[in-house]
Amino acid sequence: MTQMTFDEVHSSSGSSAQALRDTTFVVVDLETTGGSAENDAITEIGAVKVRGGEVLGELATLVDPKRALPPQIVRLTGITSAMLVDAPPIEQVLPSFLEFARGTVLVAHNAGFDIGFLKAAARQCGIDWPQPTVLCTVRLARRVLSRDEAPRVSLGALAQLLGASTTPNHRALDDARATVDVLHALIGRVGNQGVDTMGELRRYRTQVPNALRDKRSLADGMPYAPGVYLFRGPAGEALYVGTAVNLHRRVQQYFTGADPRGRMREMVTIATAVDHVTCAHPLEAAVRELRLLGAHAPPYNRKSRFPHRWWWVVLTEEPFPRFAVVRTTNARPMLGPFRARGDAVAAALVLARFTGVRTCTRRIGAAGRHGPACDGQSYPHDTASPCPAPAGVDAVGYRDALDQAYAVLAGTHGQPLHAMCERVAELAGLRRYETAARQRDATAAIVEALARQHRLYALSRIEELIAARPDGEGGWQIAVVRYGQLAGAAVARRSVPPMPVVAAASVSAQVVLPTPEPFGGAAPEEIGLITRWLAEPGVRIVSSTDGYAEATGCSGPLREWAATARSARMANSAHQNDWGMAELVRVATPGPHPAAPRAAG
Repeated sequence: MTQMTFDEVHSSSGSSAQALRDTTFVVVDLETTGGSAENDAITEIGAVKVRGGEVLGELATLVDPKRALPPQIVRLTGITSAMLVDAPPIEQVLPSFLEFARGTVLVAHNAGFDIGFLKAAARQCGIDWPQPTVLCTVRLARRVLSRDEAPRVSLGALAQLLGASTTPNHRALDDARATVDVLHALIGRVGNQGVDTMGELRRYRTQVPNALRDKRSLADGMPYAPGVYLFRGPAGEALYVGTAVNLHRRVQQYFTGADPRGRMREMVTIATAVDHVTCAHPLEAAVRELRLLGAHAPPYNRKSRFPHRWWWVVLTEEPFPRFAVVRTTNARPMLGPFRARGDAVAAALVLARFTGVRTCTRRIGAAGRHGPACDGQSYPHDTASPCPAPAGVDAVGYRDALDQAYAVLAGTHGQPLHAMCERVAELAGLRRYETAARQRDATAAIVEALARQHRLYALSRIEELIAARPDGEGGWQIAVVRYGQLAGAAVARRSVPPMPVVAAASVSAQVVLPTPEPFGGAAPEEIGLITRWLAEPGVRIVSSTDGYAEATGCSGPLREWAATARSARMANSAHQNDWGMAELVRVATPGPHPAAPRAAG
């Protein structure tokens, strides 16, 4: 989950000019069934309303998550499933909380986590998120306290350091009370330095080097519009690429010390110019950023993307094909993309094991037979067998396994994936929990990789798709997508008829010619950005030359299974012990998958 910064959050309440002593804060803490806002649920909400250092009210309630609690969550929080039997559901609790917090500044420790769950709950309940000002005490602590004074900024560490009157204990109300004490202590630290308003608090930095202040003129001329910015060095080389909803405000922050990262300060010190490209809307800016990162690989972008450095799993071109991990697919059916070769190799081995594709490396002619040293009859249960394919089979007989593998890659056959899930349950039943967990993780990785591949392919095969998204001000953000690439972007402002703008955007859009490369040559990350944008609430498909739908006959029915497995792995990583392993690996066995494709977007 992306961590929000003070300067990026919305400010519909809690004006920047409002004095801190007159600002009403609602400090909130949640307990949940896991770490994913989309796949887990809230089990407890605790909130404290304060103004001017005084507590105005408190709200605390358990919430029925409508699911069993993982054992590690029970041990962490002390909340049991029995305690939640008579608890109200989130549909009853959330409106009360939003009314309690209306018109205030929301405060949370690691706000991205708590606010992310609240937003997800609002979507689940069909409630519009009110866009309050959000303050994160983790980020505030990092701005106010030095790392020597506060090496760790967990709630427990800060509560002890700053003398909080309540000790955090992983219960929502107590943790919210401790966060109130932390908030007041941090505000007290900066109050002596002339920080009196919300705006000043959000912009606060302990010190700003003169080397940064002296370069503020580089932000002159930046428009107050969304777009991409590029810092250049003395020789005109690209140093750093970023996006912004407001280019002028974002670039100016680099010269006021708003970004505390040492690498960014170093970059700004070297920079001699800042270029920019104004974009119609944030999606266009994000796509342009990806393309610039791929073209320049700026040294100060730690997450520089390299669109052509993917790993793919393909079947070799020989009478008895095997799975191979390659950089270039040569237009062959593939599984991917994978960033790490090791992930691709692991996926290939698991897929071979459950489809019967051979893993031995000996070349076999068209008239030859597989084996005799290899015997995969006992696969996947006897993992000591050297090769999944049966011994003695000829090229014609080997086609059964090959056709099954091709069908999995194409998304039309899911039996091997279901067999993988059943193997997890079988191993758990034998109390071989570590082996079951490894099989669970490998299966989840395969399911997620196939789901991602089929989702990207669904968009990359369409000659032209035009979609529109509400801009929040009565207008529409318009995107023209051709073969998975953003070919055009426009905005129809409020009261402007959108269809003429759509027509103009289509006429002026870039011509895209697909290639034999995966996804027609479109960068997987770019298609991923666009598919996520298309799935956002309110997005409408205006026109499409073909149906926008993805295959569901393979990985589609298992996505929930994979999400549960992923959550179990994350929980086990956070709580390294063997207690409750049976519950972690006993995710629900998926039912029969539907034959009809599901419309996407």
